[in-house]
Amino acid sequence: MAASTIAVPPSEMPISASLRGRVGMWCLIAAESAIFCIFVVAYLYYAGKSLSGPTPREVLAIPWFNSICLFSSSLTIVLAEKAIHRGEIKTFGIFWFLTIALGVIFLIGTAREWHRLIYHEGLTISSSLFGTTFYSLVGLHAFHVIVGATGLTIILILTILGFVTRQHAERISVFAMYWHFVDAVWVVVLSVVYFITR
Repeated sequence: MAASTIAVPPSEMPISASLRGRVGMWCLIAAESAIFCIFVVAYLYYAGKSLSGPTPREVLAIPWFNSICLFSSSLTIVLAEKAIHRGEIKTFGIFWFLTIALGVIFLIGTAREWHRLIYHEGLTISSSLFGTTFYSLVGLHAFHVIVGATGLTIILILTILGFVTRQHAERISVFAMYWHFVDAVWVVVLSVVYFITR
């Protein structure tokens, strides 16, 4: 009697861990993008509608250095990904650390900008519609940078302790997608807050 085979529908076939990770990250990015869209639309809608000052043109300065640091971190994380795919763990650790450092510099720059706006320009989250939408949008992005930097730091610590190997390259690439998302969102926030509505 000939052996019979059972056809497994594509929907029931096992999905690799790599694909599951990427699909999961894309779903997270899609959900987070929707949230950012809401905040960006709110900022654009209320731009220029504040009844009291200060106005964006009066107090906002384009954060060139901070932006360059954050955008550069996309390059360093790509170099880190390439290194771990080659099995060069030490090189991976160096570029991973540089990515964290550039992210932290960006956060420090954001904190300094907020300190100046609050204590020298009098712009607070409750002072005007501009203040409310500005701190909400830029703060939402800063929160995502903090989350990303925290994840990067945990991975760096595991690398230093010897737990990260070439076998983890795909998982590293999946997490790197989140960092690229954070950088891409900053392009939108930077354009809307510091150029379009300024």
